[in-house]
Amino acid sequence: MRLVLATANPDKAAEIVAILDGVELLPRPPGVSDVAETGETLEANARLKAVALVDATGEPAVADDTGLEVVALGGAPGVRSSRYAGPEASYADNCEKLVRELAAADDRRARFRTVALVRFPDGREVAAEGAVEGTIARRPRGDAGFGYDRLFVPDEGDGRTFGEMTAAEKHALSHRGRAFRALAARLTSP
Repeated sequence: MRLVLATANPDKAAEIVAILDGVELLPRPPGVSDVAETGETLEANARLKAVALVDATGEPAVADDTGLEVVALGGAPGVRSSRYAGPEASYADNCEKLVRELAAADDRRARFRTVALVRFPDGREVAAEGAVEGTIARRPRGDAGFGYDRLFVPDEGDGRTFGEMTAAEKHALSHRGRAFRALAARLTSP
C-alpha cells in the first residue's frame, strides 16, 4: 500500500515512517499548502488534512492529529495543543505555558491522544485512535522527541519523560505508536 503523508512537520513524519511498517509513505508534495486545523475534534482535524491531500494528489493519504489533555486544565490544551501558546507558537513556547499554568497544581495527570486516519480517493476512510495516560513533569527533562515529550511521563514507563527515552522506547508506549499500529492492523485486515 502507498500513502501520501499529510503532515509537513518533519518530526511527526519521521515518527510515522518509523511506526507504520510495511506501508510505502510518500512525503507531502512541496506545493501543497498547510491545512487549517479548524475542526473541534482530533478526528475532524485528521480528516481535514487527509481530504486536502487526496484532493491535491489524487492518491490515498494518511493524516493524524494529537492532543494533550491535562486534568487540572479541564482537558486543555486538547485539540489546540500545537497552538496552545498562540498560532505561531514553538514547542518551547507551548511547554513554557503549560509549566507556568500547572505551577501550583497538585493534580498533574494527563492523557496524550492521537487519531490517525487514511482517506482514499473514493471517499472511504479507515481511522484508529491511540492514547496513553501519564503525568506532567514540573520541568522539561531529556533531549529527545518533540512537542510536549520532555514534560510527559507515561504511567507505563519507568518514570522518564518521552524526551528521556529512545525513539523505540517511546514508540512502544506512545499515543502515536498505538494509533498507527492500530491503523496498520485495520488496513491489512480483510
